Amino acid sequence: MLNIVRQRLFADGLLARADFRRYWASSIATSFGGQVGGLAIPLCAALMLQATPAQMGILGAWQALPFALLALPAGVWLDRSRKLPILLGSKILQGTALASIPLAWWLGLLTMHWLYAVGAIMGACSVVGGAAEQMLLTFMVGRDRLIDAHAKFTLSDSMARVTGPGLAGLLVQALTAPIAVLVDAIGVLLSGWMLGGIKVTEPAPTPLDQHPLADIRDGLRFIWQTPLLRTLIVAVGGWHIFLYATNALQIVFATRVLGMSPGVLGAANMIGGLGALASSLLIKPLSDRFGAGKTILIGLWSTTVSFLLIPLIPAQLPATPILYGLAIFAYDCGVFIFLLPYVALRQKVTPDAMLGRMISTSRFLTVGSAPLGALAGGYLGDAIGIRDAMLAVALASALLCVAVSTSRTIRSVRP
Repeated sequence: MLNIVRQRLFADGLLARADFRRYWASSIATSFGGQVGGLAIPLCAALMLQATPAQMGILGAWQALPFALLALPAGVWLDRSRKLPILLGSKILQGTALASIPLAWWLGLLTMHWLYAVGAIMGACSVVGGAAEQMLLTFMVGRDRLIDAHAKFTLSDSMARVTGPGLAGLLVQALTAPIAVLVDAIGVLLSGWMLGGIKVTEPAPTPLDQHPLADIRDGLRFIWQTPLLRTLIVAVGGWHIFLYATNALQIVFATRVLGMSPGVLGAANMIGGLGALASSLLIKPLSDRFGAGKTILIGLWSTTVSFLLIPLIPAQLPATPILYGLAIFAYDCGVFIFLLPYVALRQKVTPDAMLGRMISTSRFLTVGSAPLGALAGGYLGDAIGIRDAMLAVALASALLCVAVSTSRTIRSVRP
């Protein structure tokens, strides 16, 4: 039996490589911890600190603000530097920041301002380390195998998505939210330890032959002069605004309006995690049949259906958690089908020397406006009520889908 497993393992060109397996294992540790922390941190704010919708919006804004402030200079820095040391440093910083939450709680110092600071650090690590991670994967597997590699990551992400929120809900209910955040910190630090053993052949960094501002200008010009990238950036940027507006309200809506406990909320999110598993099975067949462009549209519509369904769920009924889980299923399935072809497509059309600037400029242009969405969602929830605010955001997201679906530039991308 062991020999059969080994033969099948090495029959796959990617899994036959020890460095890719170690990279994938690192991704699994990050995904599992992130799924626990992704639910535990907002629950910490909503339940332990009694955050208002506006404060939840501010928390989301702090997490996204580094994309607006750091993404452009980060791209220049990455193109001029080795990526692996930067990635390892960001993992250590992120894990330490997360571990400070249970420490502050134990010392009686935990406040919303502490969570704002941790959110900003996590956002900064995502800007720099996340871009370095995408670049390393491109160098490791090559552009032609990015969809295949992302499909494997989606499979492991889906398993983490199925189990992580359930564990988070149980930990929050039994041991409090800060203890659940500690699991996330351990996952990030373990991921960094595993990445320290990989070997990736990186292209030589770009020489320092021009001012960094000129490099930033080149990154912006490259995206503007590439019609496919320009169109994708507009679509993904608009989607991030509505996503962060929804996220600012979703945990407060689930716990205070729908009346779900942390344990029930975690179980409902486990149902949603099956959507990520479904996407891991669908992403490659959809891309092969329809091409990356139409696959992106399918995923975009699936996430918008989720945005529309959540505010329509009735409160405190036996079926409420199931309906919530099904709405999250539509989101989790759609988000991977939407974003993974987008990431692979933009990297496929970008040369190595421009890759860091393209990734960071793209993140600046797409996530840099997300703080506005988070703040708008939070303050709208305070002004007109959480359910009505979520419905208004969902309708605006549907209008974006209609506009993007008319784009010939996206629909014309062939398999």
